[in-house]
Amino acid sequence: MPNKPIQLTPSWLNVLAPEFEKPYMRQLKQFLIAEKQAGKQILPKSQLWFNALNSTPFEKVKVIILGQDPYPTPGHAHGLSFSVLPDVQPLPKSLQNINKELQTDLNISNQHSGYLQPWADQGVLLLNSVLTVEAGKPNSHQSRGWETFTDAIIESLATQKTHLVFILWGAYAQKKGQIIPKDKHFIIRSPHPSPLSAYRGFFGSRPFSQTNAYLQHHQQTPIDWQLPK
Repeated sequence: MPNKPIQLTPSWLNVLAPEFEKPYMRQLKQFLIAEKQAGKQILPKSQLWFNALNSTPFEKVKVIILGQDPYPTPGHAHGLSFSVLPDVQPLPKSLQNINKELQTDLNISNQHSGYLQPWADQGVLLLNSVLTVEAGKPNSHQSRGWETFTDAIIESLATQKTHLVFILWGAYAQKKGQIIPKDKHFIIRSPHPSPLSAYRGFFGSRPFSQTNAYLQHHQQTPIDWQLPK
């Protein structure tokens, strides 16, 4: 975004174009420019800030997994919530727990990879509420405007589409999901998969099989959650 054209797929730009003209987005742009000019490392790389949207066009979205903000470790984040770049090992703890639940739920082992791009390619929008972070400083870009932008994404999906699956892990995602009409979509809520909360109800919640059952009930192709080896 700083000093560059918006690198956003046309299907999403058609939906979100008005947001880029609003005062909050101009303020966000100025904040990010100032951070870069101050020599701070912003994650992920700027060409990946909208990777979640570019990976899953608006018309293809079937499932939304809502995260909080990118991994603050250089080399990890690439614009998809909970996902890390190929060859990152060991996997972040939350992602390890997601894989454990997937193994229990559908007997699928993804311990070899945390690169969730194949999910995005099938219609799983892996969206963080905040799309950037300063390296080494979790939550450092909160309340700068990204939340308003991602609220607009959620609202556009919730109002313009039907029979989506929203997977809301943790109190933060669940609060953000309050704008979703429950009569039009399937909402899966559970504790966050982080080590601090996974044992309070994330394990055993079976979000992956629930998602596929709902999609099939509404004549949609289920997600193949198995990551290639």
